[in-house]
Amino acid sequence: MSKKTNKPIKPSGRPVPTPSASAPKNETGIYTAKSPFWAPILALAVTFLCFTTAIKNEFVNWDDDRNFLENPHIKDLNKKNFWDNTKKIFTSGVIGNYNPLTIWTFAIEKQAFDFEKPHYWHLTNVLLHLICVFLVFRIALMLGVGWMGALFASLLFGIHPMRTESVAWVTERKDVLYGMFFLAALLQYIKYKLDQKSIRWVWMTLLFVLSLFSKIQAVSLPLAMMATDYLMDRKWEWKSLLNKIPFLALSLIFGIIGIVTLKEFGSLSTVEDTTQFNLFQRLFVGSFSFVIYLIKLLVPFRMSPLYPYPNHFPAYFYPTMLIAPLVIYALYKSHLTGKKMVFFSLTFFIVNIVFLLQILGAGQGYLADRFTYIAYTGFFIAAGYYLNTYIEDNPNSKNAVLGIAGILIVAYGMVTFQQNKIWQNSATLWTHVLKYYKETTLPYGNRANYYRDKKMYKEAIADYNATIALKDNQPQAYNSRARLYFDAAVGRDSLMLALNDYNKAIQYDPKDGEFRVNRGATFARLGNLEKAIEDFNEGLKLKPDHAVGYMNRSIMYQALQKYDLALADIDSYLKLSPYNPDLWYEKGRVLRLLGRPQEAIPAYTESLKYQSKNNGLYFYERARTYFELKMMSEAKADLQNALNAGYNQADPLFKSQLGF
Repeated sequence: MSKKTNKPIKPSGRPVPTPSASAPKNETGIYTAKSPFWAPILALAVTFLCFTTAIKNEFVNWDDDRNFLENPHIKDLNKKNFWDNTKKIFTSGVIGNYNPLTIWTFAIEKQAFDFEKPHYWHLTNVLLHLICVFLVFRIALMLGVGWMGALFASLLFGIHPMRTESVAWVTERKDVLYGMFFLAALLQYIKYKLDQKSIRWVWMTLLFVLSLFSKIQAVSLPLAMMATDYLMDRKWEWKSLLNKIPFLALSLIFGIIGIVTLKEFGSLSTVEDTTQFNLFQRLFVGSFSFVIYLIKLLVPFRMSPLYPYPNHFPAYFYPTMLIAPLVIYALYKSHLTGKKMVFFSLTFFIVNIVFLLQILGAGQGYLADRFTYIAYTGFFIAAGYYLNTYIEDNPNSKNAVLGIAGILIVAYGMVTFQQNKIWQNSATLWTHVLKYYKETTLPYGNRANYYRDKKMYKEAIADYNATIALKDNQPQAYNSRARLYFDAAVGRDSLMLALNDYNKAIQYDPKDGEFRVNRGATFARLGNLEKAIEDFNEGLKLKPDHAVGYMNRSIMYQALQKYDLALADIDSYLKLSPYNPDLWYEKGRVLRLLGRPQEAIPAYTESLKYQSKNNGLYFYERARTYFELKMMSEAKADLQNALNAGYNQADPLFKSQLGF
């Protein structure tokens, strides 16, 4: 390590930025390095090249469905309800997560591209990741890393294989979005420490709030700031904590919101979950995860979208707790010897990973590649710093060192390029998981659902059979296979297969109302309306928030001409899912059948409000209702709208009555 040099001091006592293009020789990281203009461009170009395979991918049935494809705030979105839905997005969670800004970006993309063009959604993720790469480059320079080191650090951040999950998975928009605001806030903080401009606190606060609205993981920013203080300052002072109090308060508020949202959804387990691991054992789950993340930093092996909990607690988890004293010793030794960059990188990793070690247990896996998106940043900056320092201290070895660094970048880039392809669709995704976890039902079930939706029934049944054979989550497996038989049914035999599977699902779990509602739909197709109503009634008693159950029962009541009961079920559905234009249309139709045309008009109007594109039928039926009410000008206008929308089944007599 080189000797420390004296630096000129401003009257304020802060070191003056150096005009040199090289990194500082000491580890205070107080002044910035300059860079050739092409260096960040190169980092961005290489990163984009590595993620071109991600842009071509489809959506997957690993939370893409629940986050936006089936999210009523997104799928039923249109220009008329955009701001109303925006309010609902920011006042609710999705599958246990409160990340409304991320969900709102999905709403914008739904408006712009709909669901038919997933490559645009993937491109957004890649572009946000590129912004993060540029921010890492700037942060490294501001922390005194020379431009070659900053280039190396930003390339590592950009193309490391552990980035794949955060970028190639649309749902993980929250990683690249919160990461962008997180890194931008951190950059503003570093600039503040150099120029003391108070306006930067405004920018930091705004960026931090946006990061928190993107993903709860951003709560670690004030701790990351304190790690940065240690690197940049001559000594640690109490003001390093005091000036973070507003940020710590924001972290606490959003942390509480996150915990409440998780508990309301049922995703948070404080002591035991389905694995039956107690809190003591979960401490070792955390230590094992910590060790694996460190190993994967260097050797990103066996990357999987899912790391399911083992069925029994493995004995090899226990020795990993030895990492705790080793880390403490590493921190103590690096502080004692003045190796601030080592202390910074390790501390930065700890504060950004500690809340994600699954000690409390939220989610279906004990590891996740995406959790390292920001956490690894300190290590990448340290790698860049020591690369640059070594080259400066050993100029004769420059070409050899850069060659080794280049080989590493190429190797990581090639792995990332290929890893993106596993996210091509749900089949490739779950096939990859099954390479490592053949005794887990989730990948079989999700792959089967994908095959079923693609009408690849033979492949789907094979996967459902495999799920049932594992004897884990059998009720849901029978329910899913029954749905396949129901969807593919061309005759009574297939419907009887569905009925048989629904019977088994109910036998295993008689308290799941969804199974009974589904069996009711099967009875309905078999023509047994009495049994269908009986199952709908029981199913909705067990699961009163099952919107589809109310819709199905309303159809039965309409078939039985019990329109009052049908209307009540439609209203129950709309309370749970108020953005379905078809159900608003059905409400209008039923109200007309009940002789209440005046009330039908607002229902038809709602159906038109929530339609994704002009539906001529809605206009036509409202036109007929206006005509019934003798509101001729309104009827004529709606009939014209129906015809303009391509509706070609209008009654000729009705048209002539309105002068068409």
